[in-house]
Amino acid sequence: MGQKINPLGFRLGTTQSHHSLWFAQPKNYSEGLQEDKKIRDCIKTYVQKNTRISSGVEGIARIEIQKRIDLIQVIIYMGFPKFLIEDRPGRIEELQMNVQKELKCVNRKINIAVTRIPNPYGHPNILAEFIAGQLKNRVSCRKAMKKAIELTEQANTKGIQVQIAGRINGKDIARVDWIREGRVPLQTIGAKIDYSSYTVRTIYGVLGIKIWIFIDKE
Repeated sequence: MGQKINPLGFRLGTTQSHHSLWFAQPKNYSEGLQEDKKIRDCIKTYVQKNTRISSGVEGIARIEIQKRIDLIQVIIYMGFPKFLIEDRPGRIEELQMNVQKELKCVNRKINIAVTRIPNPYGHPNILAEFIAGQLKNRVSCRKAMKKAIELTEQANTKGIQVQIAGRINGKDIARVDWIREGRVPLQTIGAKIDYSSYTVRTIYGVLGIKIWIFIDKE
């Protein structure tokens, strides 16, 4: 039997750490969870609206949230932070205001920091966005996957597996197509695997992209 499990949750406490760090009483837990989702959605929509990158890649690898009593610290890990930092000073302040309005929090301060990640295409989220952009431009599925694998080779990864499911290339019957390069040991907890699942809406339906990247063995 194929017992599927999310590779990130499977490795929590060994090679993976939580993306949200805060403490809440059981009755307030769901509120905190919804608050996190609002923060992440707000940041992603702001970046989407203001991105002028031709490839359509926003470049957000992950968003970490740390909460204290009077402060919410948000760290955005980006592959291409140029437009948030260099293009127009004051963008981060504007983003902070947007998040503050969205959360309607009066007695808590929101602090947003942007960190650049060295190899953007070695991160599955950025890679999935790149493939999604290619599929929207009617590039064939196989070609998009091979191009993504070429990009990760520059990022020094040990292995990658890319899977696309749905009505690939507009065919009437949905199917799953995948490609693997190098080693991807999903059963080994000590292996540091990065994973991302991404949904892309094309003119012939919704496609699901899944990416597993084997970074390093601890």
